[in-house]
Amino acid sequence: METIKYDTLQESLFYEEMDNGLKVYLLPKLGFSKTYGLFSTKFGAIDTTFIPLNENEMINVPDGIAHFLEHKMFEMQDGDASDKFAALGASTNAFTSSSRTAYLFNTTSHELECTELLLDFVQDIYLTDETVEKEKGIINQEIGMYDDDPDWRCYFGSIQNLYQKHPVKIDIAGTVETVNEINKEILEKCYRTFYHPSNMMLFIVGNIDVQETMERIRQNQAKKKFHNESDIQRFKHEEPLEIDKKYEVLKMDVVMPKVIVSMKINDILTDVNHKLKRELAMNLLLDLLFAKSSPLYEKWIDEGLINSSFSANFTQERDYCFLQIGGDTFELERLKSKIIELIQTMKDYQISEIDFERVKKKNIGVLISVFNSPEGIANLFSRYYFEGHIIFDLIDTLSHLTLEDMEELKPLFQENLTSTFIVTSK
Repeated sequence: METIKYDTLQESLFYEEMDNGLKVYLLPKLGFSKTYGLFSTKFGAIDTTFIPLNENEMINVPDGIAHFLEHKMFEMQDGDASDKFAALGASTNAFTSSSRTAYLFNTTSHELECTELLLDFVQDIYLTDETVEKEKGIINQEIGMYDDDPDWRCYFGSIQNLYQKHPVKIDIAGTVETVNEINKEILEKCYRTFYHPSNMMLFIVGNIDVQETMERIRQNQAKKKFHNESDIQRFKHEEPLEIDKKYEVLKMDVVMPKVIVSMKINDILTDVNHKLKRELAMNLLLDLLFAKSSPLYEKWIDEGLINSSFSANFTQERDYCFLQIGGDTFELERLKSKIIELIQTMKDYQISEIDFERVKKKNIGVLISVFNSPEGIANLFSRYYFEGHIIFDLIDTLSHLTLEDMEELKPLFQENLTSTFIVTSK
């Protein structure tokens, strides 16, 4: 077992790779009563075209299959995993994103038993044709709920407008039509390919004894047999540089209309350090522009252009990158024009050294505060792990950002790569 010390935060992270390829990270938090476990696989909504394990040909699976599999994993041959966690006094949940699926528990007792249960239910799949068919109805109801949610439709519609071919434009849950195409055989094929320990990471944080916990994990993994690991061959999508749609309006039953101006970024970085630097720098820039104390935010509030729903978010994942700016407003066209004008003039935006250092210190403080929450630590750890980073490295990267790094962001702002999505009343 390897110990990695982070003196800045006075934390020690313990790491071991199991014989089957599973990466295990343990972070003890003295004085904490809560323990949080998260078991993640690098398999998300965008992974719809790949070569299955022990096969030679690319296949295309139905949209929403990663999310469908997440739902089915809780069903065990001898009961439901949620009920088993409840019997231990713990709660459990799971989520699917575009690039990963994660299973988790939250407990104040029986930490070892919860850790073993998390491993056991995720590392074994129990499917029948009957239960798969039953699940379709449940997921289709969930899709209907998202379809009726104006915030989701605006958020996701703004992404769909940007991309022509990339599967990030696929709704994580899929559609009613694609869900109905899913069967037991396809689910098992995805499971065998992506749920191999070598494609997964286990992270436990909180009130744990490191030696005892790691030994329990070793024993658990030693009892199980897995097929030989192999590199997963994913299809590389050739996304056109141009956006798909410039403007779209959706009529829904809303009290206040919504608008999001999104911007596609075609400069996809492959170096993990450069990628992290860009993400942290962009978050600083958006904070400078749109934090509630910023001059622009206060001006737009005073003018009645925006309210507290307004936000600006930068998303940078495996092989896609975009920016979203917007919120609820009665001044749809006016707010849209202001955002686009900002993007057009970004090359002239001047950042003072004082403002830069202030916002950098603020963001370092926010990041440090995350380490007071086991749940926050676990989710952040999972998010950055599959991007090639340990979260403790974020503070160091953030502290070394310079004004020159901020200047490098300006060429990314291109009006011709923007799109507007509006949700307004019928």
